[in-house]
Amino acid sequence: MAAHTHADLVRELAAQGWAMPEKKAAHAHQLTLWVSGLTPEEEAVMRRATVAGVSVLAPEGARGGACLLLTTQAALLALADEVEARGADALADALRGTHRRLTTPPAPLRIGPLMCEWGTRTYVMGILNATPDSFSGDGLLQQDDWVRAAVERARLFVKWGADIIDVGGESTRPGAQPVDEETELARVVPVVEAIAREVEVAISVDTYKARVAAAALEAGAHLVNDVWGLRMDPDMARVVADYGVPVVVMHNRSRPKNAVQEARLGGRYEGITYTHLLNDILDELEASIEMALAAGIPEEHIIIDPGVGFGKTVEQNLELVDRLDAFRALGRPILLGTSRKSFIGYTLDLPPDERVEGTAATVAIGIARGADIVRVHDVLPMVRVARMTDALVRRRG
Repeated sequence: MAAHTHADLVRELAAQGWAMPEKKAAHAHQLTLWVSGLTPEEEAVMRRATVAGVSVLAPEGARGGACLLLTTQAALLALADEVEARGADALADALRGTHRRLTTPPAPLRIGPLMCEWGTRTYVMGILNATPDSFSGDGLLQQDDWVRAAVERARLFVKWGADIIDVGGESTRPGAQPVDEETELARVVPVVEAIAREVEVAISVDTYKARVAAAALEAGAHLVNDVWGLRMDPDMARVVADYGVPVVVMHNRSRPKNAVQEARLGGRYEGITYTHLLNDILDELEASIEMALAAGIPEEHIIIDPGVGFGKTVEQNLELVDRLDAFRALGRPILLGTSRKSFIGYTLDLPPDERVEGTAATVAIGIARGADIVRVHDVLPMVRVARMTDALVRRRG
């Protein structure tokens, strides 16, 4: 019997005639959790755990305040009860919260006209670049009547099955030069206004500047997609909170000094170091979430993006996609943006316009690992990939 996920195990047990398959699966499906930030007292409590089905492994060397926890869903709750009985109330709450986030989909979220029921299907975000220098060569400013071209492309995306249109006015490819606010406003606002007026679709604005976000929201956007996770502009979190809209907080360690350019394959990052790739990204995304909550943004309005292609090497990007399910521990919907990116190009030795198949592979694996939204250039084929992958991994017993 092969069961890749808890849901697979429940279905298989039910098919075999077991009573209470949910309960039995909770005692069988293995979880591997990295627990950090422990006080010395909490660490001691964890080391003395006696719950059956729980293994607590101390890290090698002198590093304290953390441990690796091997457990099951049911044993995790029993462990929470045990550590609470020993006086570690905060740790018990954290363990129960982790269990809830891993076993319960995030609450539904409305993005303009779109109601997202997380876990039921994958939502597709189509990319609309109001720029002259997109790495993928699809920048709308290369056309004379670029606002009209944007509307027609948005219509086509919706016809093909896109759920969200993501409008951006600044290229974020490795090594790209920033643009000033006035330039970005002139690119983004007319496009958002025109799409909002003529196309019934959820609209996202791809910006890290608070003033641009506010203007786009006034023009009709429904979602802010911040590639710097609210960390670049100190006013961004307040703007999102004031307008009451959802926000995507992305992980980003991009630095121009680490960007390497290659004429055919584009830019990539080299020399980016992490103490531990997944743990570092999780910690930094959690900091963005805390920043959002402190500004008054409701938890259910927060979407996370691990930032594939932003301050990661080719190898780190591959690992990130393959281990996307680690981000379920944060309990928020996951947006995955891999479309045509250079890690695909360097893996396959292909330029941006020949990366559809490579993108499709990352989209399929990403959905299988827990992606809720995929951000793509090639909407029609990726809608098909998403629907087929959903049919495989989101089956209902």
